[in-house]
Amino acid sequence: MKNDIANGKPISPVSTEPTRRSFLDYLIGSTAVATLGAIVYPIFRFMSPPQIVESAENSVVAAKLSEVPVNSGKIFKFGNKPGILVHTAAGEFKALSAVCTHLECIVQYRDDTKQIWCACHNGQYNLSGKNIGGPPPRPLEEYKVNTRGDDVVVTRA
Repeated sequence: MKNDIANGKPISPVSTEPTRRSFLDYLIGSTAVATLGAIVYPIFRFMSPPQIVESAENSVVAAKLSEVPVNSGKIFKFGNKPGILVHTAAGEFKALSAVCTHLECIVQYRDDTKQIWCACHNGQYNLSGKNIGGPPPRPLEEYKVNTRGDDVVVTRA
């Protein structure tokens, strides 16, 4: 061992090997960071809304001809919102948005009145989507309907 010139004491070599204490400090620190991440990440995911991708297609097969008898209706998915397909008593198909313009409830077809009806607040629409009774402020969005073979295809107008 070398002696310190000023004091005459031996100089101990500086150790570069990790000590047990530095390893425990690292272990406790990384555990604290992991725990904090496990708490914060779910909160962050809960606070941020999910990405909803709307369908890029402007047309969908709403039903088969045999699925919608005369004077009946069927709800179908059109992008991220529902639509309603109505087979009128006259034999033609009508397609409209199935979301009420009042409070966004889902509408349904009533075969007894031959109207589209919202059960939430008794909103009424005719088969062209025009609001004819109740609180809805605007008409329903109307879609184009075509038949291709046995399929009923609905397209945004």
